Amino acid sequence: MAFSIDNLLRPHIKYIKPYSSARDEYSGKEGVFLDANENPYGSLTGEPFNRYPDPYQLEIKEKLSFVKGVRPTQIFLGNGSDEAIDLLMRAFCIPGKDNIILLPPTYGMYEVSASINDITVKKVNLSEDYQLRPDAILSEVDKNSKIIFICSPNNPSGNKMKREAIRTIVRGFDGLVVVDEAYIDFSDEPSFTTELAEFPNLVVMQTFSKAWGLANLRLGMAFASEEIIRILNLIKPPYNISGLTQQKVLESLENSNKIPDLVRKITEEKNHLIEALIKLPFIRQIYPSNANFILVKVWEAKKIYDYLLNDLVIVRDRSKVILCEDCLRISVGTKEENEFFLQILEKYEPLTTH
Repeated sequence: MAFSIDNLLRPHIKYIKPYSSARDEYSGKEGVFLDANENPYGSLTGEPFNRYPDPYQLEIKEKLSFVKGVRPTQIFLGNGSDEAIDLLMRAFCIPGKDNIILLPPTYGMYEVSASINDITVKKVNLSEDYQLRPDAILSEVDKNSKIIFICSPNNPSGNKMKREAIRTIVRGFDGLVVVDEAYIDFSDEPSFTTELAEFPNLVVMQTFSKAWGLANLRLGMAFASEEIIRILNLIKPPYNISGLTQQKVLESLENSNKIPDLVRKITEEKNHLIEALIKLPFIRQIYPSNANFILVKVWEAKKIYDYLLNDLVIVRDRSKVILCEDCLRISVGTKEENEFFLQILEKYEPLTTH
């Protein structure tokens, strides 16, 4: 059966009448605004935060469309990528009945959001080298499978997935395939946004939190067909992106030409970290990374984590995550931060020899 939004969408969503905000009814910027019960005298900050923001972030989408090579109507902006993840489940998955398919080790919020929405989770582990297993994944699909989440480059392993393997899954599944590209700016692969026209069941997620350096603002992006984006806009909260966030993102879009230099600096530091770490006797393996972090297999992961924490160097202990036993995930810092981290780590004395 070919992909169909109508077949996938939860039946009651088709008939939902969205909340109509004051800014839906009048989107102009000029006039005497007596329609939205705002404070007409301004805000306590002295800045103009007393008016509600654009509910559809049209100015951002217009500029972002040129950067990403998609139409503005193919863009959804959410409060982090987590909002898009949640809305996709609410739109397409019937609680207590439908399931999603996850590919561990992977980003933890997919499963958390599924639990909140009472959606069953089916899991197909990645291979030992953290690659997709398309045949095994598609064999887990049943009539209630609605979404497959693929993180590429993957968190926590850092590697990109083989492109043809992703295509095989998209072609072989009648539900949605979400390709989470939070770290795409650090990869040498083109974004799957370039293939949206070919795959109507494809959703691509990206974020302003990594290469753009806007993690504090919480703005995620989803790119898909106009049909899918319309549904996300239908069920989102009316003012999900604050005016302050929109203002700062617009400023960042004016400086998007600086992204390649930031990515270059982070990549250089990542390579420096890898070169230094591989020389240490308690480092067992450093996995290939197409992200702004590296996954490192060590002896005594918890002890090394605690040792670093004692000097206020914070990494992520991933040793309890499937296929990541004895692994630490290390984000790339500034040159000074990385040097301090290495100086501390080089003094570590293993409690046992291997």
